Amino acid sequence: MRRLGLRLLAFAGIAVLTGCEETGAKPTTTVQASDSADQVLEGFSHYVSRDGIRRSRVEADTAFFYEGTQITQLKNVRVVFFDVRGEEGSTLTAKRGTYRWQDGSMEANDQVQVVSPDGRKLKTQAIRYDNAANTISTNVHFTFDRGSEHLEGNSFRSDPDFKNVVTDRPRGVAGDGMLLPGQEP
Repeated sequence: MRRLGLRLLAFAGIAVLTGCEETGAKPTTTVQASDSADQVLEGFSHYVSRDGIRRSRVEADTAFFYEGTQITQLKNVRVVFFDVRGEEGSTLTAKRGTYRWQDGSMEANDQVQVVSPDGRKLKTQAIRYDNAANTISTNVHFTFDRGSEHLEGNSFRSDPDFKNVVTDRPRGVAGDGMLLPGQEP
């Protein structure tokens, strides 16, 4: 029994000594909480370009910059897209957005609406802008209206001016009440 007591005492002594041992380098900087922005700007405006061509102007009431991730969270977002001639094209509005500084891509969420200069209107809850491909897309339900034409679908991909649109499971009314492919009469 005395041997067991000595072994336990020796084990406890080793545990205390190794527990107090410094095992690594101490950090040289403090770590900031992930939910606190490095900078907060009110009245944010930023031009996005690709290969010297101005693609869009991103605006927001408030912008929260996170330097470590190179991401900016935006509130009350407005994005104006430009065509290859530099003329204003469609305009996106949303309650929230995320802008990625590395590649100029962006996501918009909550009451997203994109309106073209001729009045075409897209509505959805989430949309993504890919600056490299100059496309907008969503994988959630959307509606698209142009005059008396109405289109809905489960997802879509398009250029910002809606000239080349690809959609999944389209349904709606085109022109004078013509049914789209896949709809019942």
